[in-house]
Amino acid sequence: MTILCVRFQLPPMYEAALPGLLGLLEEFTPVVQALPPDGALADLRGAERYFGRSAVELASVIRVRALALHGVDCVIGAGPGPMLARMALRDARPGVTGVVPEDPDAVAGYLAGKPVAALPGVGTRTARTLCEYGLDTLGRVAGAPLSTLQRLVGARTGRELREKAQGVDRGRVVPNAVSRSLATERPFDRDELSPERHRRALLSAAEELGARLRAVDKVCRALTLTVRYADRSATTRTRTLQEPTAHSAALTRAAYGMYEALGLQRARVRAIALRVEGLDPAEQASHQLTFDPVDEKVRRLEEVADRVRAKFGPRAVMPGSLVA
Repeated sequence: MTILCVRFQLPPMYEAALPGLLGLLEEFTPVVQALPPDGALADLRGAERYFGRSAVELASVIRVRALALHGVDCVIGAGPGPMLARMALRDARPGVTGVVPEDPDAVAGYLAGKPVAALPGVGTRTARTLCEYGLDTLGRVAGAPLSTLQRLVGARTGRELREKAQGVDRGRVVPNAVSRSLATERPFDRDELSPERHRRALLSAAEELGARLRAVDKVCRALTLTVRYADRSATTRTRTLQEPTAHSAALTRAAYGMYEALGLQRARVRAIALRVEGLDPAEQASHQLTFDPVDEKVRRLEEVADRVRAKFGPRAVMPGSLVA
């Protein structure tokens, strides 16, 4: 096992601690890839030889140092590649590293019984399509004819899906910095069942992020939605926007779209969080012009509202549905 997937158990929305924790990993290897808001991949091939310890043993040292130096526990998955390390993370718990063995036969056995949705990169729609044709486990996907998979999900996706189900992990760890981002969270006083209240929380969060982006003259290229449930589990979805934007209405539409795609129905939701990623200077962003006078009017009203908020406070102007 040469790749670690580490998830630090940070308090919600406490991304500011991540750079320091990445520095901890970089004491073992320079090949560290940030996975905001609370994770990272680390390639320990050189570290295993240098320290004379296996990746699993180094994972234990990393866990102890994170607790001692930062007061943060973590869960760690180890595998021969990034995809398998991510999957191993799901079997991990604090104090116990999840492991996918390196032996090809052992990898095939590990993957065979996993549901197809457990494979990183397989979304809800793809999983549903495969399950409708009886391909509900990775073992069945690995044994299916390539032509069948390509007819169901497309030529490239089918080929990549079959390779991954067979344990072929072509991914690699790409060193990077923490993505520039802004985030906000809307916790509920009690576990909330009402979709209407969920949507109000999304609207409020999108309005706040849009205003914060415009205040610093930035636009974002992606939006991430995190829904935290009563059982402490969470679902996270990320969507790349059609164009870089700081327009609150565009952020709200994207947030609503991701929320609807989750199909939560009567889920007991404890908190909803939004994060904008891939921030760039607003003057460098392109904007698709339209002939819709309503869009232009909304943007002008937004500019006026921003000036009013700057003078009288953030609650001076807000959507009518948020007025309690």
